[in-house]
Amino acid sequence: MVSFNRNLSLDLPHIRLLGLGKAYQGSKGPVQALHSIDLEIRRGEVFGIIGRSGAGKSSLIRTLNRLEKPTAGQVVIDEEDIGQFDEKQLVLLRRRVGMIFQHFNLMSAKTVWQNVALPLKVAGVGKPEIERKVAELLQLVGLAEKRDAYPAQLSGGQKQRVGIARALVHQPEILLCDEATSALDPESTQAILALLRDINKRLGLTIVLITHEMTVIREICDRVVVLERGHVVEQGPVWQVFGEPRNEVTRTLLGTLRHDLPEDLLARLHNQPQPGVNELLLGLHFTGASGREPDLLAIAQALGTRVSLLHGGIDRIQGRAQGHLLLSVALTGQGSGDLQERTRTLADKAEVLGYVAHA
Repeated sequence: MVSFNRNLSLDLPHIRLLGLGKAYQGSKGPVQALHSIDLEIRRGEVFGIIGRSGAGKSSLIRTLNRLEKPTAGQVVIDEEDIGQFDEKQLVLLRRRVGMIFQHFNLMSAKTVWQNVALPLKVAGVGKPEIERKVAELLQLVGLAEKRDAYPAQLSGGQKQRVGIARALVHQPEILLCDEATSALDPESTQAILALLRDINKRLGLTIVLITHEMTVIREICDRVVVLERGHVVEQGPVWQVFGEPRNEVTRTLLGTLRHDLPEDLLARLHNQPQPGVNELLLGLHFTGASGREPDLLAIAQALGTRVSLLHGGIDRIQGRAQGHLLLSVALTGQGSGDLQERTRTLADKAEVLGYVAHA
């Protein structure tokens, strides 16, 4: 029987994409969805793929279980090129690579138990083994008491838990998540993300998820790749990409997590000192790269003048402080350059945003 090579070193990438390309036939000729994608996904990590609509996210993730066949390049899993697999090998592959979907894909006429058991029945697994596995999985996803309920009787979050249990029936090594939280409310989204993280740690699964929600990437992923029109435009650890995005697409996507200046501050902001203006607006940026923590007392002492915190916020991503603080700093004869220099060791970046007129 064909099987994955389970004796491979844990240091080897679990998944490698080598020059991956995908084109579809359109009415006016081929449409290129993916362009020469090179990626490595490590064993046991949670890897995020993000981009705007049409960026190629779905095309990419569907090549990982050969629901889509690449038109160029290779998808290598456990050092095997799955592009060379025959039908028998693909059946095995799809048992080793589970998948959950945005809209759950449950059968409405079957109970929770029956939906989870169906892949095992199709595979010819015996009834005692099916009963044992389904009971364990429903316990894992917190739905043991819902085994006889039908999808119409479940909330969106509960339906996705059924989808997760069903994806785990063949004990996969890899779990693909196709916009798995997009149809859920914020509370259910957080619960599903917590469940996925728990499954990742408990079972050692490699999880690959696509999403257009930056909050999902921030909450669960170890590393992330940003796609735009089928190209990789940025990739790296989540803290690094979020803390100091290098591509305009990434900065645009991250805009949903950041707060612009309040209108009342904008109305009082000037590029140059004005009559009656004796404070400047100083922006302090923490990217996580240096490991610095925002120490407000140390900042005030370093500036040596009256300081007010006007706006901003700090997140913690993968143990690193990231965010922005907007300070109103009283001008007492110091130049703006001097004030920036005083904060050099206290933040990753300091910039004078303007001068604040008193209301």
